[in-house]
Amino acid sequence: MRTIIEHRGRLRETPERMQRYARMALVIGLMALGLWILQGFLGALVWAAILVVALGPIYERACRAWPGGRRAAWPTVFTTMAGLVIIVPLVVIAVQVGRETHDFMEFVHGVERSGIPVPAWVEHLPLVGKPMAGWWSNNLASSFDTNDFLKHLNRNSVFSVTREYGVKLVHRVVTFVFTLMTLFFLFRNGPELASEMLHASHRLFGPRGEHIARQMVASIHGTVDGLVLVGIGEGFALGVAYYFTGVPHPVLLGAVTAVAAMIPFGAAVAFCGAGIFLVAQGAPGLGIIVVAIGMAVVGIADHLIRPAVIGGATKLPFLWVLLGILGGVETFGLLGLFLGPAVMSALILLWRELVRHEPAEDDAMASPRMVRSS
Repeated sequence: MRTIIEHRGRLRETPERMQRYARMALVIGLMALGLWILQGFLGALVWAAILVVALGPIYERACRAWPGGRRAAWPTVFTTMAGLVIIVPLVVIAVQVGRETHDFMEFVHGVERSGIPVPAWVEHLPLVGKPMAGWWSNNLASSFDTNDFLKHLNRNSVFSVTREYGVKLVHRVVTFVFTLMTLFFLFRNGPELASEMLHASHRLFGPRGEHIARQMVASIHGTVDGLVLVGIGEGFALGVAYYFTGVPHPVLLGAVTAVAAMIPFGAAVAFCGAGIFLVAQGAPGLGIIVVAIGMAVVGIADHLIRPAVIGGATKLPFLWVLLGILGGVETFGLLGLFLGPAVMSALILLWRELVRHEPAEDDAMASPRMVRSS
């Protein structure tokens, strides 16, 4: 009799199990289809999420100061501010590039008329000075040689490259607009969405899943503080050094240095380039000063301030933070600056959960042995 009852129970469980598997397959299929549909805008969605997480504490303070603006006013203000922070530097850089392009074209026309004389500093370069001066004299010193050299440049390839970058620029603009739209709605509905995501992670993975989600958010906060804020500080300090040593466009170069400083070893490219420029202009002492100041600023920022800020928030050794940043940049581009440390933080947290000493489990395993021995 009991065998018949168990058989009927298994028959009733079979449809339920099949329905559960069918629901799982449907959810996975719909998620894959949704990701495929949104693949062109996934970067915008991730950027908007990162900006919301980074600006979340400031946004919550503003909402507590004026709760009535949570649904419209504050999301509009913060979205506009985020857009201006990105647009204004790009406009300044575009205007400066336009001016430099005009000067460059004037320089090219002058080169076509009279060539480029050999600079005095070329002959004084160690090891390669005389060969380089000879090559310069043979290829660039006269208008005939210069025109012959410029003819080797394929103008069609220049036009094709310009067209290609124009298409990419249009795509970037569309992605940027979509990012701002997503950012507005995430600011407006952020608390509800965050609560739903934490609830979903708790249901799917238990309390540890919610803990991992909170740790990833904390790692993004720490990465933003460690990369962006410290990078801005490096750019400001080196911008002051550029100004007093006579580097042209110190504000623009300081902004470029701040952006480059967000990537490990990126600031060194900027201040070394400025030092090389000063040496080429006949001011080797100022060039050495710029490089020395840059090494001091970057050394303090990268080895003292940044590890303390990022490592304290992510609870990671700075080596893993560095590997996460470099690997993330190589895999995801600029998004990897923030995704890399977040993923590494989740992995290290999972590893610590795996190897953590569990007293309750040890007691449960030891108790049968104690019973048998007694």
